[in-house]
Amino acid sequence: MTQTSPLTLGYSPCPNDTFIFCNLVQAMRDELFPLFSEPVLEDVETLNRWALSGTLDVTKLSFHAVAHVLDSYCILSAGSALGRGCGPLLVTRENVTPGDLTGGVVAIPGKYTTAALLFRMFMAEDVELVEMRFEQIMDAVTAGEVDGGVIIHESRFTYQELGLVCLQDLGQWWEDRFELPIPLGCIAIRRDLGTGLISAVDERIRESLLSARRNPDRCYEYIKTYAQETDDAVIDQHIGLYVNEFSLDLGDEGRTAVHRFIEEGRRCGVLPAWDGELFCSRESL
Repeated sequence: MTQTSPLTLGYSPCPNDTFIFCNLVQAMRDELFPLFSEPVLEDVETLNRWALSGTLDVTKLSFHAVAHVLDSYCILSAGSALGRGCGPLLVTRENVTPGDLTGGVVAIPGKYTTAALLFRMFMAEDVELVEMRFEQIMDAVTAGEVDGGVIIHESRFTYQELGLVCLQDLGQWWEDRFELPIPLGCIAIRRDLGTGLISAVDERIRESLLSARRNPDRCYEYIKTYAQETDDAVIDQHIGLYVNEFSLDLGDEGRTAVHRFIEEGRRCGVLPAWDGELFCSRESL
């Protein structure tokens, strides 16, 4: 393993990411020669766009975005968000049908988000897509600025408080169609860092998550520093939904789901072709 300076690291301020990384950050601050520099916490779409120019060494990315940068990055085994019953929701002000949105305007949480690609897979009709930060979408739908919105993260647990209606659970649509968990986001790392360093990063992320599971209360101050919703129940729901065994290791089922998601994205004409390996391994570096 060769490392001349700390690696740059970025992830989102959402509770699933801060839960996974909280112990890594604490350990890093106590180390004389840390593996990482102080992490950057940004909206996932900002991280997605930074990856297009290779800004960070290690970064959270939507599975949509990572398919655009596979020549530079590979997907780590640890740190991903996949699962069942955890996908983006298409919400509206009133209970209509998807066909009623044809010719309308739908807000998405960024061009390169998994949510945006999943909506494209679900609804190929003529719909104008407007990009917004994820925390602004529900207010835009409520105010009538858009006809519908694709919501992610904590919004999944709070949209009903605003009187919004779930027109379609896009994750459930995926699960019903393909009988696979929905791949949402991953941790990607620059391929040119080499196998030794990549393996070390993967293991550190896994250790951080295991430590958080053993002592979850130690992470709540860090989580609440960045969370949009600081209610304990919402945070617990968020972590319970998005942090699971796939977060420790993608495993065969997780990798199959990711391959299928990217294949479907290519079939839709959204994702570029790639004939190499998606996941970090000796053969792919």
